[in-house]
Amino acid sequence: MKNIKINSQKLNVGKIVCVGRNYAEHAKELGNEIPEFPLIFLKPASNLIFSGEKIVHPDYSNEMHHEVELVLLIGKKIKNADESAALNAIAGYAVGLDMTLRDIQSELKKKGHPWTLAKCFDGSAVVSDFVSSENYNLKGNEKITLSVNDETRQNSTLDKMIFPPVEIVKYISEKMTLEPGDLIFTGTPKGVSKVTRGDKIFAEIENIGRLETEII
Repeated sequence: MKNIKINSQKLNVGKIVCVGRNYAEHAKELGNEIPEFPLIFLKPASNLIFSGEKIVHPDYSNEMHHEVELVLLIGKKIKNADESAALNAIAGYAVGLDMTLRDIQSELKKKGHPWTLAKCFDGSAVVSDFVSSENYNLKGNEKITLSVNDETRQNSTLDKMIFPPVEIVKYISEKMTLEPGDLIFTGTPKGVSKVTRGDKIFAEIENIGRLETEII
């Protein structure tokens, strides 16, 4: 079982809830419509690895893409939360990677099939250490960046999100109960692109943290 340490607390990771197309420019670069509400998909906790661990590129895909994201750690059980309860349920923040098999995703979408297999594979969710929300007040305009082999690929700010963190938590809690240890990946800015074996990825969110990994 995977767990997250924050302050003196250790939380077992539950479900990983991800938000798709939460930056307008990213939606446009993939030819998708800008959503009217958060688009939600899930990853199992077994997909999770931590900064410094390596991502094994699945043999059945030829196009893995990086997606840097702000990750929220839920610290309280909530259901149908208002904005205040949603904010208070966020225990911490981290840098995350939602790795995507774009060729698999495209093929499944063409057939009208769920694209779970493009998102759910071992190592497809990567996180840095978490910063406690008690110790850091998210401003919402922090820089979010990603580089591959020292080449900048993604460079944006969190205020480009269509749906901000509190609104995301509130919305998800209306659809499903959120519990301590759940993680929420809040979407990626434009600039997603292909990575191959041997590539080194560095991702950072201003004042939140930094992660690094390698594709093998």
